[in-house]
Amino acid sequence: MGSMKHGSFDAADLNELWNRSLEYNYFLSEEHGPETGGSIIFLARLFIGMTLVCVMLVCGLGNIFFIITLFMHKKMRSVTNILIVNLAISDFIVAVICCPFEMDYYVIREQSWAFGHIICSSVSYLRMLSLYVSTNTLFAIAVDRYLVIVHPLKPRMRLHTACGVIILVWLTSVIVAAPTAYFATETIFDAPNESGGKVFCGQIWPADRALLYKSYSLILLGVEFLAPVVIMSLCYIRICNELWFKDLPGVQTQQLRSRLQARRKTVLVLVAVLLAYILCWSPFYSYAIIRDFFPGLLLRERHAIALYYIVECIAISNSIINTLFFITGRNQPKCCFRKQLNPWEKTTFSLERNNTTYERRTSAHPTAV
Repeated sequence: MGSMKHGSFDAADLNELWNRSLEYNYFLSEEHGPETGGSIIFLARLFIGMTLVCVMLVCGLGNIFFIITLFMHKKMRSVTNILIVNLAISDFIVAVICCPFEMDYYVIREQSWAFGHIICSSVSYLRMLSLYVSTNTLFAIAVDRYLVIVHPLKPRMRLHTACGVIILVWLTSVIVAAPTAYFATETIFDAPNESGGKVFCGQIWPADRALLYKSYSLILLGVEFLAPVVIMSLCYIRICNELWFKDLPGVQTQQLRSRLQARRKTVLVLVAVLLAYILCWSPFYSYAIIRDFFPGLLLRERHAIALYYIVECIAISNSIINTLFFITGRNQPKCCFRKQLNPWEKTTFSLERNNTTYERRTSAHPTAV
């Protein structure tokens, strides 16, 4: 949500706001007359409303179904699937806890908070916590796939190790997102005209902590976006080289070819998830850097608030993409879903279902798990 400075402000205080709120800038513009881009704002608000509804339906129902399916089918409990479930849990939190409040804030009340300081702080914190959990989980999945495929002779991650990694992911994310919980609050602006006294919810950093705020913003960009994206990209480039461009020694049996195809399909899904993550969150981080270090560019932009809505929509939609990829892009979940919907259907899992058994073996063969 928006980011603001403590208290009740007018235009004279604008220079003291280091983490400026585009919502605030929008209402300041009303001093000079009605918003000329009202229709654009309406379309942007409609867009974010539709996006939030899709997140609540797709991520809420899809992820809980995926989680239940994993715990009901032991053959699905591979290391990769355990980590994917952790990603599903973070998206589920956003869908069922954050999105309903954001729907009320952005769409129904047109950027006015009505649930008090505690819920404002909690929703803002959970939103960022979920983002960092997703990022760190995707990073763990990429490293796990890299070790399994590129270095098959080295001991791979076991289920109990994966649970430890998940705990570490959550602890790290809790710490990284802690400033959001501390600085997130609600505030009332002295807004002009008919907007009068709307309550805004977001991170509010006082001007005397501008250096701390900017440092924190850069750390987030580096630690929770640039570094993970670069490392994950390098991991998948090396993995793709092993699976597609390296000659395989020995006789190619049907079993090995089937395992290789299953591997390739899983990697393609994970690469698609990584690309979706980059495309959805790059605008968010770019917007944050411009807002924090070059705010004049946004202040001069006539449709800045519409841009803010669009950036929010693109970021939120990443949860939908993750859910659809993991449910429809892999064989195991689809087979389990069909079996649950039709218990009498005879379902045949692909060789990927024996992933856990194969992964206990060591071999110099590039396709050994």
